Amino acid sequence: MTLRKPPATPQTPVAPPPPRWAVRAAHLTALVVLPSGLWRIALVLGHPAGYTEAGFEPFATVDAKIWMLTLSVVSELVALLPIGLVRPWGEVVPGWIPLIGGRRVRPLAAVVPAALGAAGLTLMWAAVPFWWTYPHADLTATGNLVVGILYQPLFLWGPLTAAVTLSYHRRRRVRLRVRRRG
Repeated sequence: MTLRKPPATPQTPVAPPPPRWAVRAAHLTALVVLPSGLWRIALVLGHPAGYTEAGFEPFATVDAKIWMLTLSVVSELVALLPIGLVRPWGEVVPGWIPLIGGRRVRPLAAVVPAALGAAGLTLMWAAVPFWWTYPHADLTATGNLVVGILYQPLFLWGPLTAAVTLSYHRRRRVRLRVRRRG
């Protein structure tokens, strides 16, 4: 009896494995968003988290709490997306997804949104390193320091996403060239 190699399934990756640095960067992306999200959740739970009494008042409303909780959860979910660029589900749509499950992900369908997101995040958080040069009258001196420290990692969100996106693009482009020649 001869052992045969099983036929390729739709779940077979279509690109070479990602470099170790890209996998680490993808996971780090999710971590850089975490400190600011945890700080907002402290506000939702009623802790002033560095605000003066008057500065904390606007955060005590139900609408503000819903907004801060939603912002924290959505931000973390978006920060998890780069992991897809270093995992098989970034190359082949998971089978449990209706209509498109099992299909290969077209590289540009992942690269273009990821690159645009990386650019937007880089622009959005570019001023964070200058946090302490802006007045924050609603924060205590300690609160200003702590909040500034908690938000500093957001500066890395866009560049990390860009690096993982570039790695994904290069891996997928190399595979396409090999396939065309063969």
